[in-house]
Amino acid sequence: MQLDMVHDTQMAYRKLVDSMSRPGTVSRLGEQANNIGMDTCCFGATVLLAMVLLDTEVTFKIVSQREEETARLFNRLTYAREAEAAHADYIFVLRDAKPEQLEQALRAAKTGDLVNPHMSATFIVEAETITNDDDLVLTGPGIKEANGLLVVRDGSWLELRNAKNGEFPMGIDMIFVDRDSQAVCLPRTTQIRKRVNE
Repeated sequence: MQLDMVHDTQMAYRKLVDSMSRPGTVSRLGEQANNIGMDTCCFGATVLLAMVLLDTEVTFKIVSQREEETARLFNRLTYAREAEAAHADYIFVLRDAKPEQLEQALRAAKTGDLVNPHMSATFIVEAETITNDDDLVLTGPGIKEANGLLVVRDGSWLELRNAKNGEFPMGIDMIFVDRDSQAVCLPRTTQIRKRVNE
């Protein structure tokens, strides 16, 4: 079965919006991602999110050992333009990116300003695994008390993400996807800390 550009992308979009409004909620995109029907150097869910989020009005950056190949694919699928990390609206960090590449992109990413906080970057980061284990504790809007989350991804992304979001409403939003086509959203309004074992 091939991807239905209307039905599948709209379904994925609704799941993404639900996850963004309820941080820490793990959404399953497998049904839609499995319909991509092409071999790529990234997860099917990553290609799906590129098709949902990118268009001619936005820019993107690929952080990967296969940057050129993936950028050509995303441009062909969405007609979005590639830009440097400091100017990109969406930054895709693929599973083969080294921890220091993720960290460098986080440091460079735009956070908007007080007048236009929406002129900031959204990260889509590939992780090995996403579960609701209690490695991280999430609090903030959209969370009743606290949500637990485990993201298996090398690098000190959490510290850099928290520092980048230190001056609300400016900041960055993050979406993690894993090889099982699961996604979790971490908007800038979400407070994240590592769980301390008592």
